[in-house]
Amino acid sequence: MTRHKDLMAANDDEGFELGGPLRTGRLDDILGFHLRMANVAIYQDYTAAMGNLGLTQKQFAVLELVAANPKVSQIDIANQLSMDRATMMALVNRLEARNLISRQPSSIDRRRQELILTGDGAAMLTQAREIQTQHEARFTTRFSPQELQDFIAGLKRIYSDTSSDKS
Repeated sequence: MTRHKDLMAANDDEGFELGGPLRTGRLDDILGFHLRMANVAIYQDYTAAMGNLGLTQKQFAVLELVAANPKVSQIDIANQLSMDRATMMALVNRLEARNLISRQPSSIDRRRQELILTGDGAAMLTQAREIQTQHEARFTTRFSPQELQDFIAGLKRIYSDTSSDKS
């Protein structure tokens, strides 16, 4: 049985000051912890940058996907972004209420809802892309081009299909 005392850092009284930075213990070696901290930093900067537009990261991603894939279905976007259908529908409803996208039934399959970027949506996306480019540069310039390419490739390995890894 592990005792509380056994979990505490050696020299417990050294190096810690009230109000000062916390020791991270084992967290410093946990990938998920660092991904979360990086995500928080990026999210906070994005939210501040896009504040005047009122566009969330997910909304921006949907606008980008609709712009790149005219008449794409809500389901296809939900799958691409790993979102459930209810969340996707609520997100599309908000974008449609702002007249940034429109929804129409597919001419091929009436059950399928196709998304189209409106004129207001295209204008919003143009503004958002400029802001997003500046936001992105605040983080990407911390890496050399090769480091950034390797870093993104490593991240993609984390969220890509890992079904072959399962036994």
